[in-house]
Amino acid sequence: MPETAHEVQLKNGTLENFSAYIREAETAMERSFRGRGPYLWAEASGEIAQEVGRGEIVAEFWSGRGPIKVPDGLIHDWIGAAWAPKTTLAATLALIQDYDNHWKIYTPEVLASKLIKRRGNDFQIYLRLLKKKILTVVLDTEHHVTYRRVNRTHFVCWSHSTRIAEVQNAGESNERVLPPDTGYGFLWRLNSYWQFQERDAGVDLECRAISLSRDVPFGLGWLIEPIIQKLPKESLIHTLECTRQALLAKIE
Repeated sequence: MPETAHEVQLKNGTLENFSAYIREAETAMERSFRGRGPYLWAEASGEIAQEVGRGEIVAEFWSGRGPIKVPDGLIHDWIGAAWAPKTTLAATLALIQDYDNHWKIYTPEVLASKLIKRRGNDFQIYLRLLKKKILTVVLDTEHHVTYRRVNRTHFVCWSHSTRIAEVQNAGESNERVLPPDTGYGFLWRLNSYWQFQERDAGVDLECRAISLSRDVPFGLGWLIEPIIQKLPKESLIHTLECTRQALLAKIE
């Protein structure tokens, strides 16, 4: 990491703004589950629905044209959709919940994965993540994941990060895990909201990823901006594509 990219600390005000944003977003999601609006984001746009139906993976900002600026940070809110043909809701859930093998399914972004604990539809999981764009950042992360059945053909999955720590010299003898909320601040929080819909001998996959990162320091846009501006979208598309490919592989 160049010396010009100084380490930063997550500030309480930054986290409070993120938490308020999450509360508002989750309240709106709950309304959609109760039939107050389209269940799927892609259903609200005929053009997007057609693109997804043709096999494309579509990802866009949930609103606006860029991250949302908060004091000393940025909130990245992306939504993505894909269609997985010739599979079922049961097969999709079994794949997503196979956390011990996420490192195989979502390579190379997931370097290691394991289920820590499960109680019914509640999971605690560990993921070691690789973020690489100009710079390479490795993160040890833990998440609380909850699954909920909406009805026979619809399921939702909410994942909230509970710990994200940067790893220095990952895989080396001098590897060191930094305290959470310290380091270069490329990913402080990550919440993922999956929605699944079984129909027409296949499953609609949608994932909304809301993350929190540092802001872009003056004069360092060339270094940091590609990481925190482009990686959230690329990671979301990669996740949807890997999920679809893993589902297709099970029926071949």
